[in-house]
Amino acid sequence: MASNPQKQLINSVETCVDDMLEGVVATYPHVRKLRGHRVVLREDFEELKSSGKVTVLSGGGSGHEPFCAGYVGANMLTGIIAGSVFTSPPPNDILAAIKAVASPAGTLLVVINYTGDRLNFGIAAERARAEGIKVETITVAEDCALTSTDKTAGRRGLCGSMLVFKIAGTLAEEGRPIEEIARIATEAANSMGTIGIGLTPCNVPGSGASFSLGNDEMELGLGVHGEAGVKRMKMTPAKSVITTMINHMTDQTTASHIKIASEDKGVVVERVLTGHLMTSLDMAGVALTIMHLDDTRRRCLEKDTTAFAYPRQIQSKTFVVGSKRIGQPEIEGADSMETTGKDEIIASDIEPGNKVLLIEAIRSACDALIENEGLLNDLDKAAGDNDCGMTLKTGAQGIKALLDSFPQMTPYAMFVAMATSVESSIGGASGALYSLFLSAAAVPLRKSTDFQGWCDALNAATKAISKYGGAEPGDRTMLDPLHAACQTLQPVQGNSTPAESFQKAVQAAEEVTKATTHMKAKAGRASYVNPELLTKPDAGATAVTLWLRAACDVMGKRK
Repeated sequence: MASNPQKQLINSVETCVDDMLEGVVATYPHVRKLRGHRVVLREDFEELKSSGKVTVLSGGGSGHEPFCAGYVGANMLTGIIAGSVFTSPPPNDILAAIKAVASPAGTLLVVINYTGDRLNFGIAAERARAEGIKVETITVAEDCALTSTDKTAGRRGLCGSMLVFKIAGTLAEEGRPIEEIARIATEAANSMGTIGIGLTPCNVPGSGASFSLGNDEMELGLGVHGEAGVKRMKMTPAKSVITTMINHMTDQTTASHIKIASEDKGVVVERVLTGHLMTSLDMAGVALTIMHLDDTRRRCLEKDTTAFAYPRQIQSKTFVVGSKRIGQPEIEGADSMETTGKDEIIASDIEPGNKVLLIEAIRSACDALIENEGLLNDLDKAAGDNDCGMTLKTGAQGIKALLDSFPQMTPYAMFVAMATSVESSIGGASGALYSLFLSAAAVPLRKSTDFQGWCDALNAATKAISKYGGAEPGDRTMLDPLHAACQTLQPVQGNSTPAESFQKAVQAAEEVTKATTHMKAKAGRASYVNPELLTKPDAGATAVTLWLRAACDVMGKRK
């Protein structure tokens, strides 16, 4: 018999996130909301930019309050981007935040390790770079719950991310260069571990509980979105629970353990921070994070901050007790601000005849995906949900609708337009990956559209897919043919022509795609499928070779 839905004090499911953000900026005087976006920024972010300091952004799905709006403030985050409940924020909101706080010193994105966050923050980062904005990214993945040694299981980013926010934010406030901040923050992220234990399920607004947990049960390693943990156990006293958590965190037989002296002997607990730091709606439970300290981390964690959720006193430079703080004005985003003389992006263009061929190659690539919808759906049956062909057909149709405007665009502008189109027309990971691919490819094309420029574009796009998507060559994904093409595509030498080099690259991609039939899936949805069911080439890899071959056949005529 189903349990009754948990009561929730909200206005509506559709507005609960926006209402929450409005409440944050109404309650805390040192933050502002970016108009038109689910973005919260420090009130003094313009001063931070003009002082030539690095700005720091993070974000994620809502439902984990006070994460992460609670960590916006001096010596912490410059701003955050909020998604819907348990949903990654969209790239356009992330990009709006980047544009708003863009500093000559650069903007650091602290990405919490979930697939959607990696992809969407990756898309926004690549688009920002394509517009000449200096951006670096780091990923926090300190989950110690996993017992698998398979990299595809993916260590999650948990409440320890708050410590990384503090360290990166303090270093940025001190005026450190972005490369140093990224290095120190990454080292800190790799020097900590977190594990949680859940006592009850959480109730998603409008959906109720996604799982059940007995009154006498608890679950070790339960995820903050209700993901299954390591094991379910009977309730035991708190001391026993903490012992179980630490024993699992330090178990050297797991790939996700944190190194601590045997049986915790010799470990000095220097600092203890407690509170509601990263929650999961109304789920009852606790998370434990352990971080190894050094002088830099210790100093950064001790610095005062105005971030209201960090276990520190909250102060504001501008707020006077008793003054009105409800209905504070929102901040205009970069897309609605006047450009005040900022130069237009100047990008390399190509000879008119070759531009006609490029547009025809794009058209042919789209047609190849549209015509092979059935084939790609069939290949996707065993590994996915039989929609690869339909999804890519939708994206291809969206790009074809743009073709009439391409003659007036540079290749850089074409790729940015295509990236925006597929992001809005294709849902799920496929849309994010192709938007990421096109955004990353656009960056080298700003500078050069000669053959080397196109080689650099393919290489940059392929690296971005691997970096943000988490796949590697040999994982049975779309990355396999892309990597093979990159490895084969070389600058023209001797009597060879660009067309001949492109032809060899496509042939290499086709050979690797055939080989995916016998590869073990280590990333994507196929990695969760019984290997005995994967008897055909990977659908995503096949799609890549289809549009590569179609483009190659047209571009063989390139001058």
